[in-house]
Amino acid sequence: MTMAESEPMCPERLLMEHVTSRWGTLALIALLDRPYRFGELRREIGSVSEKMLAQTLRTLERDGLVDRDAKPVIPPRVDYSLTDIGREAAEQVRDLARWTERRMAAVERARGAYDTDKA
Repeated sequence: MTMAESEPMCPERLLMEHVTSRWGTLALIALLDRPYRFGELRREIGSVSEKMLAQTLRTLERDGLVDRDAKPVIPPRVDYSLTDIGREAAEQVRDLARWTERRMAAVERARGAYDTDKA
């Protein structure tokens, strides 16, 4: 085990990992639009397993980014929404996602040039 493996991850890096993870990013961006029930959010994100989405939402809730509102009705209803700090994080992540969309053609050209040079 290396020294880096034995040291605990700094809190900022861990939070960044949660916010920028594949499912964390997509959940945060989706929740910018409105609160979602679990199944709705899963359909909105697409191709995420129930287990992975539940884990992601728990992590974001623990970090204070997502609010879980369980209503005592039958059948049970749970809504997920962004907290104020979650909205701030989601807006930053959405801006990064928009940047990737705008710059994807340039990235593809760079990848093609790199692959051609290395072939």
